[in-house]
Amino acid sequence: MIDAYEDPGTPDRRGGWRFLWWLVARQPGRSLAGALLGSAWMVLMAAAPYLLARAVDDGLVAGDPGRLAWWTAVLFLVGAAGAWVSIMRHRTMTRVRMDANFRTVKVVVGHAVRLGAALERRAGAGEIVTVGVGDVQTIAYALTVVGPGVGAVVVYVVVAVVLLSISPLLAAVVLLGMPVIALVAGPLTVRLQKEETEYRERQGVLTARIGDLAGGLRVLNGLGGKGLFADAFRQDSQRLRAQGYRVGAVASWVQALGIGLPTLFLAVVTWLAARMAAQGELTVGELVAVYGYVAVLVGPVAFFLEMGYQLSRGVVAARRVVALLRLEPEPDTGTRPAPAQPSALVDPDSGVRVAPGRLTALAGALPADAAAVIDRLGRFTPSAATWGGVRLDAVPSAEVRARILVCDNEADLFAGTLRETVAGHQERDDAALRRAVRAAAAEDIVQGLPDGPDSAVSAQGRSLSGGQRQRVRLVRALLADPEVLLAVEPTSALDAHTEATVAHRLRAARAGRTTVVTTTSPLVLDRADTVYYLVDGKVAAGGSHRGLLAYEPGYRALVARDNDAEAVEDAKDTRDGKDTEDTEDTEEVVR
Repeated sequence: MIDAYEDPGTPDRRGGWRFLWWLVARQPGRSLAGALLGSAWMVLMAAAPYLLARAVDDGLVAGDPGRLAWWTAVLFLVGAAGAWVSIMRHRTMTRVRMDANFRTVKVVVGHAVRLGAALERRAGAGEIVTVGVGDVQTIAYALTVVGPGVGAVVVYVVVAVVLLSISPLLAAVVLLGMPVIALVAGPLTVRLQKEETEYRERQGVLTARIGDLAGGLRVLNGLGGKGLFADAFRQDSQRLRAQGYRVGAVASWVQALGIGLPTLFLAVVTWLAARMAAQGELTVGELVAVYGYVAVLVGPVAFFLEMGYQLSRGVVAARRVVALLRLEPEPDTGTRPAPAQPSALVDPDSGVRVAPGRLTALAGALPADAAAVIDRLGRFTPSAATWGGVRLDAVPSAEVRARILVCDNEADLFAGTLRETVAGHQERDDAALRRAVRAAAAEDIVQGLPDGPDSAVSAQGRSLSGGQRQRVRLVRALLADPEVLLAVEPTSALDAHTEATVAHRLRAARAGRTTVVTTTSPLVLDRADTVYYLVDGKVAAGGSHRGLLAYEPGYRALVARDNDAEAVEDAKDTRDGKDTEDTEDTEEVVR
């Protein structure tokens, strides 16, 4: 099975069928073993009717106890061998599926890492979740064709040849049965692919809506749009449910035919064989054998239909994975060297100029405007932003990432110990970790964990509160100690007391380093060397926090809130979703 650190290989991105074949070709030995074991398992099952016929004709009918005992013993040994082969087949096919599962996951995750920040702009969150949760499993189960699928073909041919030696008529019926079944089930398989594709697309859209709802429920509620969004979501979910019923209807017909058609097939062949036995054309043993052969064929025929069902779903899932793998990262055409010394960052689109070695704050009525400036200064979106007079997009991406770090307040937190979560792939000494923890006012988080920084933290920090997660992200950014730190709302989920502590310590920890924060908190803005007030994404005013309060009415209304009663009420509402470990009154925010 694929090793966690093994190269998964280069996937075939030319289509769904090509991708499935690539998964088979990447494990040729195991795939061949699955096909051989699947074939041997079904052939051994088909051998049982022959041995039973010999026991009846040579032992029971002939009255020879010795021959009866002999054929009975052989039948027992064949059954035992079939059981062992079945175990090995199942074990091998499980490994085939798991390899396909892990290999697809590694390919998708690796490609997502290569896409980097371009991923969320090129593919929706719902699409990624649907691929990771459902499509990977569906692709793995589609590889059932490698084992039982090949075995079904082999045993079908073997039984047809054996029946030819007994009765050409019965052999003809058996050989013609499969094309009839394919003609009946084929159109349903094609329709299943169509319905499954549409269902998966709708599922991806709805999953994205769920993510948006979870992330913006409080905002929607505050704007009075929760009911409208809920109605739209209800309609979308009902359409998805109706589409799911259509997929289920087609799938149920395919699965019903997988049981019904082989049974009908068995009845026809048994009726013909019984008539031939009554007319003396078959012996009793041959009649038993024919019944056994056809009964054995029920399994392979059912496998044929199951194979078609799983392949139909697998191809749809593989096409979605291939569509994701075809996305290309933003081209890196940078050839000019980065500035040798700390230099100014300039965003011509907004008019923001970040002086080196200073703490700069961006305050805008719309948080998205300030975040857009960060994206441009961090080179996450195409722009004319410059660094030391050199366009950012003219500098190789690796140099930009090595010296400019964007700290998003919703950045992912990976599972592991707290130390691993904040240190990343680099080793950090305890002294540096303690300094970063103190600067982010996160001492209580470390102290509250059973093993301190060596305590386990779940994926996305689900074992932590919202404010704790935000401080952990800030610890990670400070521990990286970049030349330029661009932080998006680094204190938005903190209570007023903790926010004031972080603002004070952040300035001290980043002394002499370039730092940009987006915020409307007066506690943080008061610590900034320069504050830019943004209106519609443009700099409307700049200066110190106190100077803007005195001379810029719009800025004063934004951060000081002229209506104190409304401000206090808003602060109380916000505190419900923030870190409330400290008991300081949130009303301090407005003073």
